[in-house]
Amino acid sequence: MTIHKGRGFACINYPIGMNLGGDPSQALVHSTPDGKFMVSLSAIDLGQGMKSVTRQIAAETLGVPLADVYVDTADSDSGPHDMGSFASRGTHRVGNAVIQAAKEARNVMLEAAAEELEVSVNDLETDGKGNIQVKGAPSRSITVSDTAIAAQFSQGRTISGRGIFLIPTSDVDPDTGEMTPVSCFAHAAVVLDLQVDDETGEVEVLEINSAYEVGRALNPKMVEQQLIGGAWMGVSHALYETTEPYYPDRSHGPVDFNQYLMPGPGEVFNHNVAVLERPAEGAPYGGKGPGEMCANPLLPAVANAVYNAVGVRCDALPITPEKILRGIMANGGAKPQGVR
Repeated sequence: MTIHKGRGFACINYPIGMNLGGDPSQALVHSTPDGKFMVSLSAIDLGQGMKSVTRQIAAETLGVPLADVYVDTADSDSGPHDMGSFASRGTHRVGNAVIQAAKEARNVMLEAAAEELEVSVNDLETDGKGNIQVKGAPSRSITVSDTAIAAQFSQGRTISGRGIFLIPTSDVDPDTGEMTPVSCFAHAAVVLDLQVDDETGEVEVLEINSAYEVGRALNPKMVEQQLIGGAWMGVSHALYETTEPYYPDRSHGPVDFNQYLMPGPGEVFNHNVAVLERPAEGAPYGGKGPGEMCANPLLPAVANAVYNAVGVRCDALPITPEKILRGIMANGGAKPQGVR
């Protein structure tokens, strides 16, 4: 028995969203009578933190405290239209729609405050702490709460806004059919170290070093957590998860997570993440979001590392011990590729 160490590299240019039909997202923002704000979306938070990010975007645009903003992801019947939570589009598409809706609501809020303070709306600014004040004279101010009360009960205004974000339709080359299906790309590079037991075919991931360019990290800690969790998911797809060989017939397959094979706490590996911030033009406050890019490069990185370790090239997932052992036998033994 020999333990062989291998290193695999993979990089990715990942498209954010799509261009089909403009890939629209809509958002609604309205104030309650006490000056709190509700953001209504039909985009669903799948655990990627979209509700947290859109809440930050709305608060920043409105100029109010984060604690005064709430996000409601309604259903497709009662909420504004959205294409869906896929293609890593949430931060970019939904975030831009929220900015538009929040800008419209902010304009109404400032108009209501200007009427109460008897000044021009152009002379007003928000302090981010729940106050609207005259520029250069902060003592002349009114709270957002009092503004909402006045708008609702005295002025007959609805402090609300609507937003929709569309990607301009791409031109199509009449000769080649070439077009641009996306609006921007995120990027990542992954170096993965593992070891392979040439007697059992068992693989153990030792360490991952990765760099991700996600535009601007609107919530750095949440971005880091998503990248680490996504890498775990990618390794799981590469080495463990499958419904084969019975798919689509599940009569002999796993029925719950007690039977479904995936890594557990004993397979935790060290992961060093570098987040490269390059604010993107046209993105909400420069953020593109990590999305599916968290997991995708890990699969080829694992395959490359296994090949580097024992010389077995697996072209079907998951890379099971059985496939590795069959490859080693076909090669007449383990063929480590060495360090390049």
